[in-house]
Amino acid sequence: MPDLAWVFQLLVLATAVGIPLYAWRERGRTYAIFSAVLLALSLPGLVALHVRLSGWLLAPHAKGWLDLAFAAGIAATGLQLAHLVNARLRGPLFRWAVSIPGQTFLAVGTLTWIWLLVLWPIRALLAATLGESASRSLDGLDLLPLLLCVVSIGTSLRLVHDVARVRLGVRGPEALQRVPVERHRRPPRPLEEPVLRLVQISDPHLGPWQSVRELERTIRRLLAHEPDLVLLTGDFLTMEGRGTPGGLAQALRPLSGYEGRCYAIFGNHDHEDPDLVSTSLSSNGIELLVDEERLLDTPIGALQLLGADYRGRDRKTHLETFLAEHPRRARATRLLMLHDPLAFHHVPAGDVDLTLSGHTHGGQIGLVSMGLDWTVLSESRWPDHGLFARGAGRLYVHRGTGFYGFPLRLGVPGEASLLEVVPA
Repeated sequence: MPDLAWVFQLLVLATAVGIPLYAWRERGRTYAIFSAVLLALSLPGLVALHVRLSGWLLAPHAKGWLDLAFAAGIAATGLQLAHLVNARLRGPLFRWAVSIPGQTFLAVGTLTWIWLLVLWPIRALLAATLGESASRSLDGLDLLPLLLCVVSIGTSLRLVHDVARVRLGVRGPEALQRVPVERHRRPPRPLEEPVLRLVQISDPHLGPWQSVRELERTIRRLLAHEPDLVLLTGDFLTMEGRGTPGGLAQALRPLSGYEGRCYAIFGNHDHEDPDLVSTSLSSNGIELLVDEERLLDTPIGALQLLGADYRGRDRKTHLETFLAEHPRRARATRLLMLHDPLAFHHVPAGDVDLTLSGHTHGGQIGLVSMGLDWTVLSESRWPDHGLFARGAGRLYVHRGTGFYGFPLRLGVPGEASLLEVVPA
């Protein structure tokens, strides 16, 4: 195969210049800057990776295939960013030929230049002390970002279905802390005491990684558990989802049979098009709670359901005011739907029995697939996934039904759980 490096280089130049100019003309300055920043973060790493891998390949035909693969990847990247100028949901052929490889290539390039910078001083030290051959022994590590992103595609497309049991009323630590949650991959033995069976759907992000058909299929599988309640904790759309009126309503159609037992709140992305989200919800009988309360009869007795709107600012004042306006009902379990778990720090201790959140996508990068709780958010103030306790209150952070953007769910698969809530 002939040397096709010039094709890759030409496509890099055309993408770097053409996409921001096209975006500026058709959509305006904001998206033009956004696309330019993405390309500035990714293209240098892709060029560097191409140069590094080309140096390995001595056989001309092998280098030709490498050039062709990189040219196809950068073409998919450019087409994906161009498509977002007038974003809409596409069929499986476009998703698998353009959107998924294009977003993966963006992730590979971004990780590569960071990784090569990390390796650079190590290579320099080895070359200075042990010679160039020792430095070149690290060349295989250049592939690590590419391998991680390829592996992450599998994790990003995977949902773990299980049953999680959450017991309320048990005194926990005074400061917010992760606590074990009882999980079952198969239906567990029924408990003798009454339980509230609920399905939480969080961060579905309808788009290239979550098609209408896939989200609809996931919801139907969750409803097969015959839950008492279905609670949706926000972030329904991506750019493609926003650009496709009717898409979200169709994906949520299985929930139309749960009218009176299905409630939702806004996430941060939902405020980008609140009318589309609220219309899609209401058309399926899903009740949107915007700083509102509902008192429900459930198998565990009265349930006081509170739905907090997403706020990016003044969270403490907002939550304290909202909760004060809806004080605890006598003999009722108090459940709060709160999109961002970071805001749980502003919920007064002991004021809520159980809070359901999402937003973090489980931390996205971690060791959950290996049975460990650690993620990149574990040492932050952000509760990343699973069950947390503060006093008698519990916070459950859903890992997300989907995610947005780069395919960087690495070791943290999405979640499709049935929650069995055991009252005090």
